[in-house]
Amino acid sequence: MPPPAFQQGLSQNMSQQQTLSPQMRQSLEILQANTMELTQLISQVAEMNPTLEVGEENEQLDDTLAPDAEHDLENLSEFDDTWREDQILMHGNQQSSGSDDELRDFLYNSIVAPQTLQQHLVDQLNHAAVDDEKHAAAEYLIGCINDRGFLDDTLENLVTASPFELKQIRSAQSLIQGFDPAGVCAENLTESLLLQLQLLGRGNSLESRIIDQHLDDLARHKFSDIARAQGVSQEAVVEAADRIAQLNPDPGAAFDATSNPHVLPDLQILKDSDGNYYAKLTNEFLPTLRISNHYKDLLAKLNSDPKARKYLKDNIHEGRQIMSAVSQRQETLLKIGSEIILRQPDFLEHGRGKLRPMTMHDIAEKIGVHAATISRAVSGKYIQTPHGLMDLRAFFASGYTTQQGTEISNTGVREAIQQLVAAENTAKPLSDTAIEKQLKEKGIKVARRTIAKYRDQLGILPSHLRKRHS
Repeated sequence: MPPPAFQQGLSQNMSQQQTLSPQMRQSLEILQANTMELTQLISQVAEMNPTLEVGEENEQLDDTLAPDAEHDLENLSEFDDTWREDQILMHGNQQSSGSDDELRDFLYNSIVAPQTLQQHLVDQLNHAAVDDEKHAAAEYLIGCINDRGFLDDTLENLVTASPFELKQIRSAQSLIQGFDPAGVCAENLTESLLLQLQLLGRGNSLESRIIDQHLDDLARHKFSDIARAQGVSQEAVVEAADRIAQLNPDPGAAFDATSNPHVLPDLQILKDSDGNYYAKLTNEFLPTLRISNHYKDLLAKLNSDPKARKYLKDNIHEGRQIMSAVSQRQETLLKIGSEIILRQPDFLEHGRGKLRPMTMHDIAEKIGVHAATISRAVSGKYIQTPHGLMDLRAFFASGYTTQQGTEISNTGVREAIQQLVAAENTAKPLSDTAIEKQLKEKGIKVARRTIAKYRDQLGILPSHLRKRHS
């Protein structure tokens, strides 16, 4: 069982979240951190906390010192107080005033800031004045935002895969859309651009109408057609187009971990000698922490110096909390990896096109945590699979049931669309209607509007813009 403090931190109500202790924030940050961020974080806390040291292996620690050990050395009252304090501070912050509160603030404020889009949004959510119900719905919705900053599916589909009602999800979406970056949490590019204009106070402008009604014409620079339809001059359309060009078509780009060539997986899916799949943590990339034996021994000798003793006990306690949070993070990730193996056998054998629907709520119920914990745990993390390096979030999506009764995830549908477009005749590319028909022939019934949304998410242009003449 995880330590009570950590478990409570993952299920706090909103009033408590507004006043999370530094230790609780630390635990949540560790859960959200990817391998590279956690490696840096571990190095920093080891440097700032004098009782922590980076070790080859984690050692099992008792929760408390044996009572006798605290009193065995009472007869060493002649022990020099100055020497003892120097020893305690030897590997710590030499310029610290000695105040415990100041030391803790310095430790926690020095920790690396979240880097992923989801972490950036959760951080803003934790500072928003909302009740616990809206907070939980918003946290779930953040887990459904892809690296471009768009929702992975329609709100209606996301609701069916969640414990929330549509009105709760809509309210959460409205809240998140007010966060940075502008345009985030939209269902598609058009909605994102319109949202950005609204935030700029230009919701009823010419550029808003152009985006809403003439986006394809704009992409083809058909300014005269747009001007005629809108009853304005071509010069006005050109000026509006210049303003539209200043908007961000990819709100999540600045947080995209895939643009980093040094992305490391947190999990691996491997095969054993019998051909069975198993999940493994990539611990070789992660340094481990342990409590220094020197400072544990020193604590037993400090009975005559209450101030130094308190300082040391606080740091050992904080060190153990950090170690426990790291351990809980690893355990949660390993359980998620094991559930992926159990629930996605077709994917493991045949690739992304065979991904089955799987939601964070499903996994949370199975491993006994809240869906928000799963959202934090998979945020910004990657898994090495038999079919390449994948974002862990790619496994969490609702989906469809084919006419043959087989379930296929939204990711699988997108993969099928991508394959159809890749194989199309470029002189006569497939329209969204044609893609809808071909998917239906494969037993996958998807609305044309949904196909257009998935095509947009894949960065595939409309058919008339994909046409190539030989």
